[in-house]
Amino acid sequence: MFTKPPDSDDEEEKNLVPGSVSGKNYITPQGYARLRSELLDLIDNERPKVVEIVHWAASNGDRSENGDYLYGKKRLREIDKHIRFLTQRLKIAEISNPCIHVGSDQVFFGATVTYADDTGSERTVTILGIDEAISGLGQISWISPVAKALLKSRIGDEVTLVTPQGSQLLEVVKVNYLSTEKSRTRG
Repeated sequence: MFTKPPDSDDEEEKNLVPGSVSGKNYITPQGYARLRSELLDLIDNERPKVVEIVHWAASNGDRSENGDYLYGKKRLREIDKHIRFLTQRLKIAEISNPCIHVGSDQVFFGATVTYADDTGSERTVTILGIDEAISGLGQISWISPVAKALLKSRIGDEVTLVTPQGSQLLEVVKVNYLSTEKSRTRG
């Protein structure tokens, strides 16, 4: 699972793309395929198994103290909620293929960017969709403050990242796109 579904259905409707002024939900083709695969697995595999367990448990008689039945019904509600969530996310998804920017020294959605901060420390991040970015893998959402600061900059550009602790200058050192081994580096 890429994105945690909201806790309530009201949240689900209100914040389809939190932090996105445009309401767009950009995603790479690979991210879209993973979300779609997760949805199909829930529909074709997991849900039918749980329905079968609930049906079996219901046939055993008293449902009020039947753990298999009670847990199964709870799990079924969770699966159905997640199916609705994934369906909505896929419906509003805008697939953006980073391959079109291969060879560019400018930062766009899908770029892997190495930048240096004020202290000279370098960090590499990949800018992806909110439903696919995993921070532990160096991936950030395109709506994150760092990504917003970096987007549309070029190698050698200095951009300002505004944080609660104050402003910080970041220098773009390297830009690479997922589908290529080549990268462009500051001279």
